[in-house]
Amino acid sequence: MTELQVGDVVAERDFHLTRESLVRYAGASGDFNQIHWSDRVAQEVGLPGVIAHGMLTMGLAVQPVVDWLESLGGQAAGARILEYGTRFAKMIVVDEVEGAAVHMTAKVGSLDVDTGRARIDLTVIAAEQSVLGKAQVHVQLPQDA
Repeated sequence: MTELQVGDVVAERDFHLTRESLVRYAGASGDFNQIHWSDRVAQEVGLPGVIAHGMLTMGLAVQPVVDWLESLGGQAAGARILEYGTRFAKMIVVDEVEGAAVHMTAKVGSLDVDTGRARIDLTVIAAEQSVLGKAQVHVQLPQDA
């Protein structure tokens, strides 16, 4: 853990969401709300178009942090997520043809050397706007990190 510093980028990833992604997530989650697949319904309720599921966005955003912790030895080494929370700031509109590009960056926001814990701050951008607000992952770092 001595090598890790506040401000370090620990994960970064680009995602591309498509309408197929939304249908697959709907099937896995059971959330078949029509705003996630029907332009007509989305527009009827005042949305700019079909939007991605909020929980899909949260899941995609945290996965690179999970992968980073696994690269440090994972649960066998004591690394794990303790808490994850966010606020939904903007919707991700998923165009029928173009889909939606999403970029995620995870940086160390705070570090407690005594407990081996860190707060990882996530920035998630789509259509040049931050889509998650105060997205924070509290993690236990590996014992030998």
